[in-house]
Amino acid sequence: MLGLILIYLVGKKFYELAFEYNKSRWGYAIAGVVSYYAGYLLSVFIIATIVEISSPGYITDSNELLFSVLGIPFGALICWGFYKMLERNWSKDKNTQPNTLDGGMINDRPGSYNP
Repeated sequence: MLGLILIYLVGKKFYELAFEYNKSRWGYAIAGVVSYYAGYLLSVFIIATIVEISSPGYITDSNELLFSVLGIPFGALICWGFYKMLERNWSKDKNTQPNTLDGGMINDRPGSYNP
């Protein structure tokens, strides 16, 4: 149940970010969820590999829930980093002037209407 709530929250934040910057909403919502699970699986794999190298046979006797819980913060960190990267890149695109011969100066006059 916690996983479904997490998928909803991550997807919603990426959906809203894509809507704000006029990008593909559902595509980036799915990409956000995929980024979380990719970070989660990668971190669990790395943690399990390190534990198995340091003490062979520990994974077969350990609780799987421990590795699952350890992967959640790393997946959230990767997802947050991806979100911030998209936000930073898209905000740069939003602040740039149009590439025209006048450099956007005609519509930037005070009192002019710019739809």
